[in-house]
Amino acid sequence: MLVIDSHTEGEPTRVIIEGGPDLGKGTLAQKAQKLATDHQDFYRSLVVEPYGQEAMVGALLVEPNDPSCVAGVIYFDAAAVIGMCGHGTIGVAATLAHMGKIGVGSHRLETPVGIVEVTLNDANTVTLQNIPSYRFQKGVVLDVAEVGTVIGDVAYGGNWFFIVDQSPVTVHPNNIRQLTEASIKVRDALYAKGIEGKEGGVIDHIIFYGPALDSAHHSRNFVLCPDNAYDRSPCGTGSSARLACLAADQLLAPKNEIYQESIIGSGYTLSYQFASPDHPSHAVISRITGQAFVTRESKIMANPNDPLCHGVP
Repeated sequence: MLVIDSHTEGEPTRVIIEGGPDLGKGTLAQKAQKLATDHQDFYRSLVVEPYGQEAMVGALLVEPNDPSCVAGVIYFDAAAVIGMCGHGTIGVAATLAHMGKIGVGSHRLETPVGIVEVTLNDANTVTLQNIPSYRFQKGVVLDVAEVGTVIGDVAYGGNWFFIVDQSPVTVHPNNIRQLTEASIKVRDALYAKGIEGKEGGVIDHIIFYGPALDSAHHSRNFVLCPDNAYDRSPCGTGSSARLACLAADQLLAPKNEIYQESIIGSGYTLSYQFASPDHPSHAVISRITGQAFVTRESKIMANPNDPLCHGVP
């Protein structure tokens, strides 16, 4: 199968442009479910070693159901098929531009959780306008073994997040291992208490926040993804969820821009506006600007005689 790899602010994306499985007909959400249930070996093999790499997210291009969209896309990592991916969408836009499929300007992409808009500002700079994002629960208190008391918000930005403003571990690149271990424990504590998002949504991402290392910036974050890898970017869907919390607490006015640092020091420029007044949960529409760079075009050859062709267990 043919793939194009890129990274968005350090976080890798692998776009499958040819050779994906037949997912049948139906909505993109139904196709994503079929990918999750019937083709786990396929999608895992593309993003885990030895054919992939840690933290890689896959993006399977499919025909959109909505004719106004330039493409449909289904995202996945080593652990699961996911509803939406911000850095991946920025990477998809840069990849489509590299392929000559889109030019500078605004375009629509269909995802399993809704239609998003991307604006290609130049070959590498993309602004994503995400689906409506909102806070579901505020101030959830967890007593986490070996970590202590942690207080966070449950919020949605295309995936479900537990957002901790006061990180139990200093958010610094020297502490990545400790941050990873602490955030896994926090997620386990959420599961043990049965805490979920709306309609049973699985909270599979954890975000810790701390002061920015550059005083001109807003804050720095550490993001744990479902496969226990950390996000090298500030996480697009997580940033959308955080903007919803900042808006709900009146800590950031609509259209005011902030710069969000990632754990490695890359970043996104963020802002929001409120969704339509009749949208539930006082949702916001986030705008996320970052850069993505194509790193390779390649053909993946899955050898059935290779005992690791479906990835390292």
